[in-house]
Amino acid sequence: MPAATVLVVDDERNILTSVSRALGLEGYDVEVAGSAEIALDKIAKQSFDAILLDVQLPGIDGLQMLDELAKREVDTPVIMMSGHGTIDVAMEAIHRGADDFIEKPIGSDRLVLALRRSLRLRALQEENEDLRRRFGAGDTLLGQSAAIQSLREQVSLAARSNAAVLILGERGTGKELVAGAIHAGSARAGGPFEKLNCAAVPEGLIESELFGHEAGAFTGATKKRHGKFERAHGGTLFLDEVGDMPPQMQAKLLRVLQDGELERVGGGAPVRVDVRVVAATNKALEKEIEAGRFRADLFDRLNVLPLLVPPLRERPSDVPRLAEHFLELACETHDRPGKKISPGAMALLAAYPYPGNVRELRNLVERLVILTPGTLIGEAEARALLPTGAADPSQRYFRPETPIREMLEAAERDLITRALRYRDGHVTKTAADLGLERSHLYKKMRALGLRKPGGD
Repeated sequence: MPAATVLVVDDERNILTSVSRALGLEGYDVEVAGSAEIALDKIAKQSFDAILLDVQLPGIDGLQMLDELAKREVDTPVIMMSGHGTIDVAMEAIHRGADDFIEKPIGSDRLVLALRRSLRLRALQEENEDLRRRFGAGDTLLGQSAAIQSLREQVSLAARSNAAVLILGERGTGKELVAGAIHAGSARAGGPFEKLNCAAVPEGLIESELFGHEAGAFTGATKKRHGKFERAHGGTLFLDEVGDMPPQMQAKLLRVLQDGELERVGGGAPVRVDVRVVAATNKALEKEIEAGRFRADLFDRLNVLPLLVPPLRERPSDVPRLAEHFLELACETHDRPGKKISPGAMALLAAYPYPGNVRELRNLVERLVILTPGTLIGEAEARALLPTGAADPSQRYFRPETPIREMLEAAERDLITRALRYRDGHVTKTAADLGLERSHLYKKMRALGLRKPGGD
């Protein structure tokens, strides 16, 4: 990751020198300006990640420069500096858009802390804005099916508590989005949201990733490093694929959840942490417990609030909304404006069972956007990219040496079941879709051994 760039604006050369040296030692790229006019000229030519701005400047002063930055719509975090700091000046600076205010003489520790905090806050704001843009007004769980509406209600209730949450669901269903929604709706939303995929970290490194390490703890540990737990202090830690955590780490994780403190690798002093843990897995942990691969006591700690994310095949009525959403994202990402999905193509997309769930739908829509030359994505394009046989339902029902009556019954049973799922069990709407009288549909359902669903 490239180093953050900081513009230091001050008319005192010794301040520019000392601040530049202190920030350079922390790994920042530093530019300096001796006046607001020079600073504004630099800002017009390049972007900065943060600005350190003196209040007292010749010509345009620091407060006036804040106003000018607002006029130019420069959305860079600004930390004000002053040797004549008063509460009134600080409040005025914050009112005009400054992120923080520090007094001279400036201690390097105070300076670095203020800068890190401002950059972190801005990163969180940008992440939240991106989530709103990508998922619509903070709604990360798209769709209007009964299943997804129920999940949204459960997420809202879970977010208001501080209890551990265990998110269950198949691969690609959006378990990380659920974890993010829980964090965003909680009292910890202003704190960090750290993530660790337990299946992606080598077994020998996962303890250091979670708990950090001291300098010299092992070969290559040249300096102290904070782990995910410490970085998530005051916020939420999302442990994805927790069912793949090595057994010895499960015991150490359990101890941290019980005691609220950890020890860094190579360290002896306990470190207190205040972290809410949200875990996720696509494994049946009860079976993992029976097989001796997962601790029952850790499961009890994590499973305070279990949430099940439904697979996409159980909510096909949500496919059009999701597909339109992914279409918009893909058109923007790949500079393919104005593309549309035809009704025929959308019907094909809605009929496919998606073993890879929402992630597979997103990838499929992205491929359609890239590979369709015109603006309209039609049935031919959708059929060509769907897996073999997915667009040809007859291949699902044909069984060699089977009477045609049995194959037709199997096809009819499957089609009615899919139609009912699409309408969330609403029989009247399903009958209208299929061109049947409501009583005729009930008769067919009884003959085919289909149970009467709720919702009608």
